[in-house]
Amino acid sequence: MASFIIEGGHPLSGTIVPQGAKNEALQVICATLLTSEPVTISNIPNIRDVNNLIQLLKDMGVKVTTVAPSNLPQGGEAFLPPHPSNLPQGGEATFQADELNLDFLDSDEFVRKCAELRGSVMMIGPLLARMGKAVVAKPGGDKIGRRRLDTHFLGFERLGAHFNHVPERGVYELSGHHLRGSYMLLDEASVTGTANIVMAAVLAHGTTTIYNAACEPYVQQLCKMLNSMGARIKGIASNLLTIQGVGQLHGTTHRILPDMIEVGSFIGMAAMVGDGIRIKDVSLKNLGIIPSTFRRMGIRVKEEGDDLFIPRMRHYEIQSFIDGTIMTLADAPWPGLTPDLLSVLITVATQARGSVLFHQKMFESRLFFVDKLIDMGAQIILCDPHRAVVVGHDRKLQLRGGRMSSPDIRAGIALLIAALSARGSSRIDNIEQIDRGYQNIEGRLNALGAHITRMT
Repeated sequence: MASFIIEGGHPLSGTIVPQGAKNEALQVICATLLTSEPVTISNIPNIRDVNNLIQLLKDMGVKVTTVAPSNLPQGGEAFLPPHPSNLPQGGEATFQADELNLDFLDSDEFVRKCAELRGSVMMIGPLLARMGKAVVAKPGGDKIGRRRLDTHFLGFERLGAHFNHVPERGVYELSGHHLRGSYMLLDEASVTGTANIVMAAVLAHGTTTIYNAACEPYVQQLCKMLNSMGARIKGIASNLLTIQGVGQLHGTTHRILPDMIEVGSFIGMAAMVGDGIRIKDVSLKNLGIIPSTFRRMGIRVKEEGDDLFIPRMRHYEIQSFIDGTIMTLADAPWPGLTPDLLSVLITVATQARGSVLFHQKMFESRLFFVDKLIDMGAQIILCDPHRAVVVGHDRKLQLRGGRMSSPDIRAGIALLIAALSARGSSRIDNIEQIDRGYQNIEGRLNALGAHITRMT
């Protein structure tokens, strides 16, 4: 177990570059299983979840050739070794799944590794489409409430696959050597569910029509990559996807977008402890309403080319609705506000002028980290598992340092931001959760002026 020791109260300034998008990386890496030809992916983030997925593919027999940036050594167990730089060097790798070891799918080791990695669920679609069978354990990941997989399996069944749950092994089995296109209306606009079904449908016979499909940039990028491999997908960026199945896919090259969740995290950090921070090369057109949501919190977010600049702010004031009632911020499927940023927004609101109601609709446990902010001096009323009211301090009552544990990736980065702004020293345990989604975060923030020490 590792911990961060944070000395709060140090202003941060300078330039930081977001890493490649974690959620996109997990999808497009799984998509390399759809072809026997080489697929080269660049701007891969060097984070725990991605490294674990790459290792899992290696164990299955996928050939992975990594190319480290010029200032980083090559090789090692991890995809890329850690490097203390505020400029995350996106890695590049070529994947070739021409000799898969299908026997490994039935091993206890495979089940164990899948159970530790949420992203493993997105291997089902490619394996089912290309190999006619797939096995996966109930995947792990953040403990933020129920994360059901019904959307995935119902979609596969609509394509003609047979589903079997084996509770004694804790695995789900699917088989189907002749998938056929189908009409389907997803019961929820699930990002991973949409991605998984699309990856299965591209090699199915006939046409698949998916209504209520997720259309987040991650899914858009996956569909564009699949089309470059020879797939025929229409309706990209909409909630209606039409997929004409093809006989086989070929290799391609693909570059992962900057991580919009990390961009949002840096905006929140800059608001609370920044002395002028530039977030460089953010792919502004793919951020959706993230910048405008922070502006509703009173934060000045300046767009300069493809960069964002957040100047130093002594105060920021939460807007109210036109009739003067308290502002409500709620997550929603894209193009709505991503739920992954609510933890950061809640932390930012603790030092704002004014109050705001947060409504977390998707996961019933994601707000349970607020007790740690309350212990630090924040004024938060947890109304129920899905709603919390934050009464801002207007910086008049600084958060105080303390000891806490990171319950999930996004709460972990929110607590780190709170600790950077707090009075005194803080300790955050279980930072392996943060490492799952943020590349060398202490090295990059220390380069801006933070005082963060990693303890093992």
